[in-house]
Amino acid sequence: MRPILLQGHERSITQLKYSREGDLIFSSAKDQEPNVWYSLNGERLGTFQGHNGAVWCIDVNWDTTKVMTGAADNTCRLWDCETGKTLNILDSRTAVRSCGFSYSGNLLMYTTDKTMGLPCEIDIFDINDSSNEPVMVIPIDGSKITSAIWGPYEECIITGHENGEICQYDLKTGEKVNSVKEHTKNINDIQLSKDGSMFITASKDTSSKLFDTKTFDFLKSYKTERPVNSASLSPIYEHVVLGGGQEAMDVTTTSTRIGKFDARFFHMIFEEEFGRVKGHFGPINSCSFHPDGKSYTSGGEDGYLRVHFFDQSYFDFKFEY
Repeated sequence: MRPILLQGHERSITQLKYSREGDLIFSSAKDQEPNVWYSLNGERLGTFQGHNGAVWCIDVNWDTTKVMTGAADNTCRLWDCETGKTLNILDSRTAVRSCGFSYSGNLLMYTTDKTMGLPCEIDIFDINDSSNEPVMVIPIDGSKITSAIWGPYEECIITGHENGEICQYDLKTGEKVNSVKEHTKNINDIQLSKDGSMFITASKDTSSKLFDTKTFDFLKSYKTERPVNSASLSPIYEHVVLGGGQEAMDVTTTSTRIGKFDARFFHMIFEEEFGRVKGHFGPINSCSFHPDGKSYTSGGEDGYLRVHFFDQSYFDFKFEY
């Protein structure tokens, strides 16, 4: 499996997202310029220029017309995908940690950090409202949010917290309606399955877990020996890819072999590991399957994105029962 190496960021990757059709990859990094690439050949289409701090999160709406990014400069920006122009700047009081478009693209949300005596909160905006006033602000008591996604049908927001808790907030009332604490440490990433019926978490406690979106029932667990920074579910097979590795600050003291910076593939149901892909020099911070399931992309602390197209042997592979 020969990867396409995408080199356009000066600092470590923080998040990557595919467009709905999968023809474009959007990437954010600790430098100030999010990038957009063609997923087929790795050609860089352009950059979004305007942030003054590390960009922590990125998302693209359903029809790939708008992109949103959240950064450490206390702003969440809305961009025109075609021209790269800034459509709107939403100011927050602290750094924006995670962001996302709702399924229709009419609503957007971002979560802020708990710093400088200010609480962590979820801010929800109507994209068609020019007043820049949030439709709803949900203050968070206790542990701060480290990752957040929209639930199906735009009825709720699912959040992962620093203490390992996963919560569900109702959009009508703003109240916490569900919570589960299966992890013991920081939740780095949450991703939905293609049909939205399940979601997978990646945690610093060296495990990744699968949950039912509606009931929050804990379904499966995938264990590794290193912190897991990102996890993604295959849209066509019962496969899971995990990305992570040793903490970034310890990387210089170990070789790449010991640091375990591989992308690891597990069977979703049997919880067994069946493959690893090496390549990154440093932990993988974000990974995602292509919407057609025929390739995946990982972004690492080394600032590179690697697009891997699966060999025929991957599609021929069958689990022995």
